[in-house]
Amino acid sequence: GFNWSTGATTQTINVNTSGSYTVFVVELGCTSAVSTPVVVTVNPIPATPTITASGATTFCPGDNVVLTSSGSTGNNWSTGATTQAITVSAGGSYTVFVVELGCTSAVSLPTVVTVNPTPPTPTISASGPTTFCAGDSVTLTSSGASGNNWSNGATTQAINVLNSGSFTVYVVELGCTSAVSLPTVVTSNPIPPTPTITASGPTTFCAGDSVVLNSSAGSGNVWSNGATSISTTIFASGTYSVFEVALGCTSATSTPIVVTVNPIPAAPIITPLGPTAFCTGDSVVLSSNYPAGNTWSTGANTQAITVNTAGIFTAFVVELGCTSAVSLPVSITVNPTPP
Repeated sequence: GFNWSTGATTQTINVNTSGSYTVFVVELGCTSAVSTPVVVTVNPIPATPTITASGATTFCPGDNVVLTSSGSTGNNWSTGATTQAITVSAGGSYTVFVVELGCTSAVSLPTVVTVNPTPPTPTISASGPTTFCAGDSVTLTSSGASGNNWSNGATTQAINVLNSGSFTVYVVELGCTSAVSLPTVVTSNPIPPTPTITASGPTTFCAGDSVVLNSSAGSGNVWSNGATSISTTIFASGTYSVFEVALGCTSATSTPIVVTVNPIPAAPIITPLGPTAFCTGDSVVLSSNYPAGNTWSTGANTQAITVNTAGIFTAFVVELGCTSAVSLPVSITVNPTPP
């Protein structure tokens, strides 16, 4: 005898919509009073929230992104947070659902946050000495295989350096920047200018004399005779040159200078071509063993002289500008004619 306000006549009814529900009973043709109503409230399922990001969801360590739910209240994040927005600095997949009036929404689509690692600080290796002479070079190589950014603007793994400077490199990978490497200092020293040689006097002279050769370089001189001073005293014939070494760099060799040391000729030998004692009116020829260059004590310059007076006769020789010792004297005696 049940009569529900829905029209049902069963003892029980299953209700899934909001409303005010009553029932009365009819028995043996008699009708009861209507029951006290039961109000049923069916709350709506909240809409599935969506997530918006304040910026890029792929970033480097130390950065972050704010994820905001479209639900203004009742948010339940996969991190456990219950605020409308969360600040994320770690990589992961983030979702949210909403609970309103005891009803739970579906879980949002996930938002994936990726935190790319910071590349390791690169190191620089050199192919050889980092101090060298102008015209040479050194290759600097980064330990980073890619993404290199050199202080000179190059982006290759290795750079060829010709000039002095301090060189660093950093690496960019997946948008993240490493710390800058320790600097490598390269020093390119200049080649010294080619020195010139000046002589203190004639470069052709006789044995026993000398000449001083002076370099225009104030230091670092290396002479062809092994001397390392700014000047060198030369006693022997030869070809002499010099170069300069400064900061490990060597100049071109100077134009050579030729020194000629002529020998001192031996004292001439005088040979009388007849007796050295004779009578007045006679004479004797004195002859030098040198065909030329003779100077006699009489002032004559011939190889032989004719002597008809008594005296001591000598000669010396000049060859290539060098003067011999004086010969052994030859004594001439002129005997007077008896009266």
